[in-house]
This record gives sequence, C-alpha cells and structure tokens, in this order.
Amino acid sequence: MRVRRWVLAAGVAALAAAIAVSTALGSGKAPAAQKAGYKAALVSDVVGFNDSGFNKLQLQGLKQAAKKIGGTAIPLVSHSQSDYQPNYTTAVHDGAKIIVAAGYLLGDTMKAFAQQYPSIKFAITDDPVSAVGGLKNEEGITYATEQGGCLVGVLAAKMAQSMGKKIIGVAGGQEIPPVDTYIAGYKFCARKAVKGTKVLVQYSNDFADVAKCSTIAQNEIGQGAQVIFQVAGPCGDGALKEASALGKWGIGVDADEYNVAKHILTSALKQTGTGVYDTVVAAAQGHFKAGKNLVFNLNNKGVGVGKISPKVKPAWIKLMNTFKSEIIHHKLKIPTKIPKG
Repeated sequence: MRVRRWVLAAGVAALAAAIAVSTALGSGKAPAAQKAGYKAALVSDVVGFNDSGFNKLQLQGLKQAAKKIGGTAIPLVSHSQSDYQPNYTTAVHDGAKIIVAAGYLLGDTMKAFAQQYPSIKFAITDDPVSAVGGLKNEEGITYATEQGGCLVGVLAAKMAQSMGKKIIGVAGGQEIPPVDTYIAGYKFCARKAVKGTKVLVQYSNDFADVAKCSTIAQNEIGQGAQVIFQVAGPCGDGALKEASALGKWGIGVDADEYNVAKHILTSALKQTGTGVYDTVVAAAQGHFKAGKNLVFNLNNKGVGVGKISPKVKPAWIKLMNTFKSEIIHHKLKIPTKIPKG
C-alpha cells in the first residue's frame, strides 16, 4: 500500500488554518529568541532518536552544529504523526531560526509552517524542495541512496551466486521514495552484476515493529533468498537478526550495522548527520540555500558502504568499486525508481 502525504496528515490547508487561529502564534511572525544565540530545532519522525541510525545521526549532527556556531539545539521527539504539529509549534515558540524535519513523512507539516512563518528557515531530510512546495524559506536535504543501494546490491548478488541461488531479498518499511530509491539501486546493480538475479521485495508498512520485518525475512528466505537488505529502520533490524538465525546474510541501512547480527555482509550508508550539520551551520552563517536542495552522493561521500564482512571475496569488492567509479564519473546512471520484472 503506497503511503501518500494526504493520508499522513489532516491536510495542508486544515493545518495552516489551525495555526492561523492559534492565540499564541496567530500573527504569523516568529517570536524573538528567549536568549542570545542561534537556535536550531530538529523534529524526529515516529521512531524517535533512539533508532539504528537515521534519526540518531541527525540528532548528532544538530548537536555538533550547535556547538560549532555557539548556538542552542532543540531536539523534539515524535512518537506518532499527531506529534508533528505540536513539535513544530514548540520549535516556533522557543525561537528556533531553523527547523529541520527528520524525514519525508513530515513534509506536509513542514510546508504548512513554512507558509505561515516566512521569517523562519525550514529544511527536510529525504525530500526535495519541489515536492514540498518550493517556498523560498525551504531547503531539501537529499541523498542519492540509489548509489549506495547499487553498491550493496553488487555484493548481495555475488554472495547469493556463491551460495548456489541467485535470489536476494529486501525488507522495506513503507513504499515511499526514500525507501524505494535504495531498492531501485540494489535491484538494478544486483541484476547487472549477476545476470538472472531475482530480487524479492516486501514492505512491513512499519518502521518500528521488529517482528514484522522478521516475518518478511522468513518469507523471502523461504522463497530462496540468500541475502536480505533491510530498508526499514529499527523494524529492519528484525530482518537482519532473522537472516542470521537462518544461516543467511543481512545488509544494514543508513548507519553501519555490522554488529547488529552475526552474518552482516555490509551496510548502505547515508550520512544524515552530515546533512543536518551542514544545513544548520550554513544557515547560521547566512548561506542557507533558499528554495534549493543539498545533494549528498558518492562524489561527496554522503552515501557509501560500511564495514564489509571478511567472507566477501576481494574480486567482488573490486567489481563493486568498478560500479562506484562508473557512477562517480557519470558512466553509469542508477535509476531512482524500482526496475520492473
């Protein structure tokens, strides 16, 4: 089931109207900071800051940026989608000069507040500005995760081939662009590296429940998958552990998850902490890219590959690095949508 923003929020118009009639914030002007120093807020997605890396790394980036500029970090935890609006209201009330949304699912809320408070800067991880309104006080923090997905896909295909079955799997969280770009690269390059590789894809529609992703791993391994790539946050760690328990291999996501389970092939890295750090520091120094996107990719080391198992043969790593070089030098373009078939 595809998750659309209009399902995830009550709607931009309704949200903006709610803000407009607020007795505390009805003027549409950001209140003055309570004390000197640049204030930067970060609103987490529904799994909070204690996940396996995606939100946690962003919080680290926020704190490092605040220290760099001598400012104040305002981390705001969301336990459900209903927390998004109150958290943004808190950030505005506390005098944040920039508010960063930790992920794609906060897009509608960010857009509504960006429209209501043009004097505040807004940024969002994993979403281009064009997708959330294109306002001049917005900035997208985007990642070419299809490139990292490609590299781990090469290793997955070679490992599966060595195990006698050209079948690999994916435990996805939700069918949304930040998840599907990873899968697109994984599938495209796996099939390019080893002809005839079959890629199984299932979604948990959940980023927190480890049991759901564990079940996906069981199902895909039951269909012959030798490697499971998790793209589901904390939920996906259940898939990694289940794969190890069944004698198969797992691939982590976002952070280096080499120690999550016994049989981790590698991880597809996304430097979300760097994205938040760069965004906040630039904004504080007057270099906010209004209406534009920051792009993190293999060229600037915004995406990549984590620790690789010693079971991976040097020839496979050489092949992976060939793909990497071709991507960097624009000789190989990786799709952002999952290939059919």
